[in-house]
Order: sequence, then C-alpha cells, then structure tokens
Amino acid sequence: MRRSGASQGQSASELISKRIAELEDWRGETLSRMRKLIKEADPDVVEEWKWMGTPIWSHDGIICTGESYKKVVKLTFSRGASLKDPARLFNSSLDGNVRRAIDIHEGEEVDASAFKALVRQAVVINGSGKSKPSNKAKP
Repeated sequence: MRRSGASQGQSASELISKRIAELEDWRGETLSRMRKLIKEADPDVVEEWKWMGTPIWSHDGIICTGESYKKVVKLTFSRGASLKDPARLFNSSLDGNVRRAIDIHEGEEVDASAFKALVRQAVVINGSGKSKPSNKAKP
C-alpha cells in the first residue's frame, strides 16, 4: 500500500493509526473497522493525512474522509451523490449535489458488504474521470 501525506516524519498510515489509538473508545474501534473495510475493498487505496489531521482514503481521487466527533464517526464520500446506495448507508449530507456521508453512532453496525460496494464504486467513478479525453486534447 502506498502512503502519502506524511507529517512530522510519520507516514499518513502511522498518523491514522495514532489517531485511532488516541480515541481509546468506540470511535477508535469504529474508525479502525471502517479503515479495514476500505483496505479490503481496495487493496491499492492510498492513505493520506490532510486538513490539519483528517484521515483520507484515495484512489485516483478522494474516496472518503474519516472524521471522529464526540457522538459520531463520519465517513464522507467526496462523490457520494454519484454512487448507488441500495442499502441506504448514506444518512448525512444528503442535500448536497456532490458529497454524501455515513454517520455512525455508538453501538451501530454498518453493513460491511454494502460499504465495500460503495468504496469500489467510488474508485471506479474516480478512475472514469481521468479516462475521459478533454476537449482541449482533441486535434
């Protein structure tokens, strides 16, 4: 797995692991579980550390961010509005035209296979944006 977004001599993956350990409660466990599912869904995912300490998972663009708040772990998919979500995992940021988020509260479980399907779709959508030739490139 590639790593980017290193800070203070630590790789992004190390910083994400450190954040998970610092949480010391259900939020750390939840973020760790979701991180594992992301890696299972996309073994080529790149872990990044951006925006003053936000874990990011990318592949040809941002797949999702992983933020932890007092009462919720939030996974925001940067192009979530373009993803099919038959399991209705998205439960936050539903009004926007681009992003969608999954808020996970203490004690809640996320359907692993449905979540991995969202991650895989995000990778495909990210990759499809790069494969389209721009109008400027045409002779």
